[in-house]
Amino acid sequence: MIKDDKFKEDIVNEVRKDYQRRREERKPLELQWRLNMNFYNGNQYAEISPVGDIEQYGKQYFWQEREVYNHIASIVETRLAKLNRLKCGVSVRPFSSDDSDVHTAKLSTQIVKALCEENKIASLLNVASTWSEVTGTCFFKTVWSADKGRVIGLAKNKKAVKEGDVEVTVVPPYEIFPDSLTTSDINDCQSIIHAKAYHVDEVKDIWGIEVKGEDVNVFSLDNAQIGGGLGYDASFPNMIDSVAHDMCIVIEKYCRPTSEKPNGELIIVAGDQLVYYGDLPYINQENEQRGYPFTKTICLDKIGCFYGTSIIERLIPLQRAYNAVKNRKHEFMNRLAMGVMTIEDGSIDTDNLEEEGLSPGKVLIYRQGSTPPRLLEVGQVPADFQYEEERILSEFTTMSGVSELSKYSNVYNQLSGKAIGLLVEQDDTRLSIATNSLRNAVKHICEQMLRLYKQYCTTKRVKRFSGDNGEVELAYFTASDLRSDDLVFDNENELTDTLENRRKMVLDLVSMGIFNGENGEISPRNKVKILEILGFGNWESGRDVDESHRKKALKENLETGKKDLKVADYDDHDLHIEEHLKALLELKDEKLKALLDEHIKQHKLAKLMTDGLQKTEEQYEKER
Repeated sequence: MIKDDKFKEDIVNEVRKDYQRRREERKPLELQWRLNMNFYNGNQYAEISPVGDIEQYGKQYFWQEREVYNHIASIVETRLAKLNRLKCGVSVRPFSSDDSDVHTAKLSTQIVKALCEENKIASLLNVASTWSEVTGTCFFKTVWSADKGRVIGLAKNKKAVKEGDVEVTVVPPYEIFPDSLTTSDINDCQSIIHAKAYHVDEVKDIWGIEVKGEDVNVFSLDNAQIGGGLGYDASFPNMIDSVAHDMCIVIEKYCRPTSEKPNGELIIVAGDQLVYYGDLPYINQENEQRGYPFTKTICLDKIGCFYGTSIIERLIPLQRAYNAVKNRKHEFMNRLAMGVMTIEDGSIDTDNLEEEGLSPGKVLIYRQGSTPPRLLEVGQVPADFQYEEERILSEFTTMSGVSELSKYSNVYNQLSGKAIGLLVEQDDTRLSIATNSLRNAVKHICEQMLRLYKQYCTTKRVKRFSGDNGEVELAYFTASDLRSDDLVFDNENELTDTLENRRKMVLDLVSMGIFNGENGEISPRNKVKILEILGFGNWESGRDVDESHRKKALKENLETGKKDLKVADYDDHDLHIEEHLKALLELKDEKLKALLDEHIKQHKLAKLMTDGLQKTEEQYEKER
């Protein structure tokens, strides 16, 4: 630990100065994010002022219609609903075809899936998708937390000591500051700052230091009375700056490895105190390199910029134009319904007329000899309003990529099912940038989780997960058992390869007999795989028995050479022979191959005896 107070003070001042510089550079982007959030929440009479702030512009006349017809919210919600369909399951690919590598790869896959469940990755993806759709970018942070895992003892202060575990959190884009806004990839940045506001009591609990509280600007919601129409007012949620008291900005500055500092550098500053100064803590990159614990996901690419762009930025001009057309149309209809009167000066009591209007049955008294009041002929609502409204709605579809079929669930009776399917496929294709970004983010998170386990699991650990048949299984392992961190996706993108398409394709293949064996029947193993592809999982009870036989055969493959393998009368010989043959072809040890070959022969002999006995019984029944 650094003992030189002057050196500590210089580091703290340098980090805080660097943080302020990056904050000023990013301010225009933050204003756009705030404007996007206002439009998404319904405050669509906001604008970025020349002085660099979000301002509201009010009514020009008391009778002016200023309602909001929020199409942006429905478009974003439709996109989020599609993104929430993603199931980014990953599997670990083994180094080789050896049984030991295959076994460790399966173990690593189960650990990754268990970690995803423990960290609720599915819920985190939904939160991150909302941030990325509104602001254009969101981040995940994958770290090792000493406050997670099983309790393994007590400290001197009677506080529980835990074994630690992986923790994944969602980091909004407001908290991440790269060294350059023109660097598009995280790993290309020379340094990244993660700045977050904590309460002083929380800082003391986490780092054990006391810092001086200060006032910090934060975002909050407020109601803005900027809407309404003739005779009524309306308020909309407004994103504003507010002040939080007794807070502290904690700045974490991550510097990537260089030739001078091969392990990189991490500096943590809380208020005016230096909390940590040393190497990057996590070996979370390829080839056992240290790197940033962050993963980025975006809505749309912004060329030459670290942050992505939101679809809302494209829709704001259309939304303003649509609101204007609808409101001007309603103002015209107000004139038609209420009328506009012409009155000769001094002919009637105008105060009474303004207060009560032309109510049905009203007796209107005007001065003798004057011209009686009359209503002006205002005509009808021009057809241009309707044309412009329809044109803007069509532009919403063009700009957002969300058609009326997805947005409003409209059914086109004049279109065939195939044509409707093509429309849905086109909608899903427009989301490919966001979906691919999310899938890659999940893969990167899982890689980092595995690498953190390889770094910190130096002693025997136990992990509980769900087995293939839904039963709970326990696995004991250490870091040496996690040999591979090469991950692949279990399935294709759900938005381009839907479950319905896969089911139809599989059923077509089954009807053509592709899965049939030499005897013209589908083998039990293929039945299991077909049920998995169709998405039925553990739906059929017979699947449990087949899976149990397969698992018993796989266990025998691993025990070959360690103990005598025996054939039981209740074994499913076909499944056992198939699994043993697969392992036999991959074995390189001649001794083990001979032992497994002998075991296969025993299964074949037992199968012949069982088949012969069945044939004898059938003949006996026929003779009877």
